[in-house]
Amino acid sequence: MKVIICGAGQVGWQIARHLSGERNDVTVVDSNPDLVRRATDTLDVQGIAGFASYPDVLDKAGARDADMIIAATYSDEVNMVTCQVAHSIFAIPRKIARLRSQSYLTAIYSDLYRRDHLPIDVVISPEKEVAEAALQRLSAPAAFDTERFLEGGAQLLGLTIDEHCPIINTPLRQLSDLFSTLRSVVVGIRREGTLFAPEPRDQIFAGDACYVLVHADDIQRTLEIFGKAQRKQERIVVLGGGNVGLAVARALESRAERIRAKVIEKDRAAAERAADALERTIVLHGDALDTALLREAGIGRADAVLCVTDDEKTNLLAAVRAKAEGCPMAIALINDPTLVPLMEPMGVDAHINPRATTVSSILRHIRHGRVRSVYSIGDAEAEVIEAEVLSTSSIAGRMIREIEFPEGVLVGAAMKDGEVVKITGELRIEEGDRIVMFALAKDVPEVERLLQVSIDFF
Repeated sequence: MKVIICGAGQVGWQIARHLSGERNDVTVVDSNPDLVRRATDTLDVQGIAGFASYPDVLDKAGARDADMIIAATYSDEVNMVTCQVAHSIFAIPRKIARLRSQSYLTAIYSDLYRRDHLPIDVVISPEKEVAEAALQRLSAPAAFDTERFLEGGAQLLGLTIDEHCPIINTPLRQLSDLFSTLRSVVVGIRREGTLFAPEPRDQIFAGDACYVLVHADDIQRTLEIFGKAQRKQERIVVLGGGNVGLAVARALESRAERIRAKVIEKDRAAAERAADALERTIVLHGDALDTALLREAGIGRADAVLCVTDDEKTNLLAAVRAKAEGCPMAIALINDPTLVPLMEPMGVDAHINPRATTVSSILRHIRHGRVRSVYSIGDAEAEVIEAEVLSTSSIAGRMIREIEFPEGVLVGAAMKDGEVVKITGELRIEEGDRIVMFALAKDVPEVERLLQVSIDFF
């Protein structure tokens, strides 16, 4: 497949990295020659320096025979014009645009724009995606990472292992004997900074960060086995009243159960907008790092604090301050992956990576054939892939233990005839089944080959 990626920032670079690694013909376009050079020097891609919305630039990038264009520059207007030019002049079949402005999103989602007027096949809203990720974090407060699969029938939980975990120093193969009816699989372990797919003889140690795929009905039991208590969320403090914070507060207000939320926003205009938009949520104007203001917001009595300001260092420090004031759970929005290792020593419970969230959303739409969902883990170190098994797939009709998966791949969940089933070596994968796999980045191309979906994008 021939793909043009407009914007060579962190999101564009990560998408280019994924697609070029899967033997697609990728061209990166950016007005910054240094970003283009970085992409061409580190990835197997072509690069064009220029404005993505200019027809001659797109022509040089190969738009006349491109299959897809992804507009992920920093400008909403450039992204929209790029898709319009790609449609009107070059007839590129599939167009994806990243849009941030709530005004554009409101108009588009309310059908004020018709496809023939604004030809964008898929709109990706980073703020909307991040807000949904934040709500998922709040729904699983014991986990540092979480994502749903198989129509909500299975969930990925990222769990930090402490010395009180009942199953530390226990080989994973023994977990099946100890908990024979438990429908959960440890698919990934990060130890001393290295992420790997564990083997049955591997043990879990204190300090590990484990990724576990769990049947939705077994989440509570899994958390107990891993030594995690599920806390009820009744009082939430949101630091940051921008698009993300506002979307989270609105969602909390709409829930059936009563949740008391407060928002702190430093910018007066943004605070006033949030106050006007929210009905039951208290909005406070001030600095999220102000201890007196945090105390006024009742941070010591809150069940969780969500730090989603525009400054990731402020988010990290505010999370630490909230914990110091007695808040049991702190979630911080962090863009820079080099800051993530600081979370544990600083006592921050979980983080949201907007880049990874946006990349996962775009990949989900790129792999549009039998791949139903893709979730990017860490700094694009691994993916969790949900896919439907084709009749032509080499894994169809075979038991899991018979399939020669790469070392970095594990099957964590499966759905047969609409029911999520327990994963065992004797489980036979049939045509039409849906499976969820953990795959290290280097093994993703082999996973797509086994699924035979690498060319089934449309």
